[in-house]
This record gives sequence, C-alpha cells and structure tokens, in this order.
Amino acid sequence: MRGKVYNLKMFMREEMLNGSNNLVTRETGAVMRERLERELIAEVGPTVAFLDFSGVGVIDYSCADEVIAKLVSRLLSGEYGDKFIVLMGLSSSQMENIAVALERKKLAVLNLQEGGGWQVIGFLNNYLRKTLVSVMEKGSITLRELAQERGIGLNTGGTRLLNLYKKRLTWRSEEVSKEGGRQFVYKSLTAVMGVLNGETEGTQNHTS
Repeated sequence: MRGKVYNLKMFMREEMLNGSNNLVTRETGAVMRERLERELIAEVGPTVAFLDFSGVGVIDYSCADEVIAKLVSRLLSGEYGDKFIVLMGLSSSQMENIAVALERKKLAVLNLQEGGGWQVIGFLNNYLRKTLVSVMEKGSITLRELAQERGIGLNTGGTRLLNLYKKRLTWRSEEVSKEGGRQFVYKSLTAVMGVLNGETEGTQNHTS
C-alpha cells in the first residue's frame, strides 16, 4: 500500500485556467472530478489518495456532490481499482457542503485533520463508527482482536470489518497468524500518511 497527496489547488490552476480558487457549479466539479479520476486510474497498485484542499476557496453543494460524492460512489463500485480516498486541508464551511452531499447518498469518507486527528464525513452507522475507532486507534487489528476488545462474536466482528473495507474506510492485507494460518489484518488509511511523513504509528486522535 502506498499513499499520494493530490494538491487540488494545483489541479485547479492546470484545469480551469481562470485563476479562481473556488469550486462552484457542477460543470467545474465535473472538470475536477475527471482530473482526479485520471490520476487515480494511473496509480499502479493499492493506493491511498489524500485529496488536499489547502488553499481552495468556496466549495458549493453542487460541486461537492459532483467531485466528492460521485468520486466516492464510483470508488465503491470498483471503477478505479484498489484505491482509497482520504480528505485533508478542509475548512469548516467546505466540510459542511461535502458532508451534506455524502449524507444524501449515504456515503462516507475519512477526513484527516490538522494536527493528526481524524473524523468521518458523511453517513456511517454507529456500530461501524465504533469498529472504525478500534482500527484507527490501534493502527491495525485482526478479527479476533476486535471481537475480544468489543465483546462481540466472530461473525459479527467479521461482518463489520468487511463492511468498513467495502466502504473503503480501511484497507486490509492477508498475513500469517501466530498459529500459522492465514488471516486478514485491517489497517488504518491514515497510517499511510504517517509513512509519507516518515512516521511509523497510525493516527490516534478522533473527532466525532
């Protein structure tokens, strides 16, 4: 798994050619989404794409829906291959419109906050949020570890971890257990940012 930061302000300068820092109108959103799609498809192998909104101005609802909600929806359908998306550099007003766009389609995405915290933007039910907290706090977790920590059955824990993976809110790798068998280990997406920054630990702080 590798991570790559996509600078949306730079993409806007290259694609829009009007000098604007604002993401407004569905037409503008389509141009930016298509650029991001080309970038995602071009990545070889499993990749976490960190979409950096630093320096971007206003994002209206129609643009948030066209860029983020549609991008996440297509990501879940497998159009971009084994890719994941994490947002970063968002202001509170930008986040508000993105959240509404995602919630209306019952989608969710991780947002990496300044200082290393994280939160879920969009719609995610309570038990999956709690499961995600376990993954993020530990950096990685197995089914048996989750079941023991949360006091739930293996079938229940397995379903929750699989659902998080299908929603592209965590990634997983198949590894050899201590007993010698094969098992999936579910891992934090933001830990990849730690690797980019020369760190080794996953992100610990969480905001609901």
